[in-house]
Amino acid sequence: MLFSGSYVCSPELLSKAKAFPAVRTVVVGAAEALTLESAKQATQLNLIDPVLVGEKQKITELAKKIDWDISQVEISDCSGEQETAAAGIAFASQGDVSLIMKGHVHTDSLLRAVLNKEAGLRIGKRLSHVFHMSAPDSDRDFLISDAALNVAPDRTTMLDIVRNSVLTAQALGMSAPKVACLTASESVSTAMPLTEEAAWLAEQDFGSALVGGPFAFDNAVSEEAARIKGIDHPVAGQADVLVVPNIECGNILFKSMVYLRGATAAGLVLGAKVPVIVTSRADPPAARLASVALAAIVSNHTA
Repeated sequence: MLFSGSYVCSPELLSKAKAFPAVRTVVVGAAEALTLESAKQATQLNLIDPVLVGEKQKITELAKKIDWDISQVEISDCSGEQETAAAGIAFASQGDVSLIMKGHVHTDSLLRAVLNKEAGLRIGKRLSHVFHMSAPDSDRDFLISDAALNVAPDRTTMLDIVRNSVLTAQALGMSAPKVACLTASESVSTAMPLTEEAAWLAEQDFGSALVGGPFAFDNAVSEEAARIKGIDHPVAGQADVLVVPNIECGNILFKSMVYLRGATAAGLVLGAKVPVIVTSRADPPAARLASVALAAIVSNHTA
């Protein structure tokens, strides 16, 4: 049952990203082999113009090992996780970069630095995470939010989760994205409070986006399932964005798509002045590249 093929960065996603000039990007915690390899690949594809933050000697040694000439690349020499995170975020605070790329630092440390009031990167929105999911032999991609950052979002946070995911969808070319608020049922029931929350969310104004809910997963993505259940809504069976009620649902959903369907998950944190590329050491190279591509697209859309 487990997917045994190779993960692939969406050609469409990569093509859209390469249509833009390289985005000035700070790589926070660059003194690590996997991070530096990802930065090299993104640089050579002209997706990013990097600033490398971390221990300069180690970065230089690693660059030689992967045959990357970084003589023309700016390097900020620092050590220690807090110092590295602060030094990296400073580039964004000063307006020197348009993207932040997580390297060999903990996500909590990086996002704390982003949220530090002195950094000046807060714009009055909650941070939220968006996954772009692309699967082999499928002409239909999905966005999933929030599957990695907000644990049990309240209504205020859910509003920003939808707003950030709509912005991502619009950056990808969907002028009126269809957003499905997921629960375990398409019927509103007091016995299932999350269905009431989804119904409330679907009634809010998100501009040109079409938002519906509650939807069970099947009738959000399958027109046939929606037809059988008699659901008449423009989002039914045609969702572009899947908004999950909590991190458990989102984590299970996106990992099921990755490990059973072979989907490549491109991850991005939005809600600050600049997008933040957040990947895991367990991510395959295709997912890391796809994350950079998604970030480049969103960054150019919001510039």
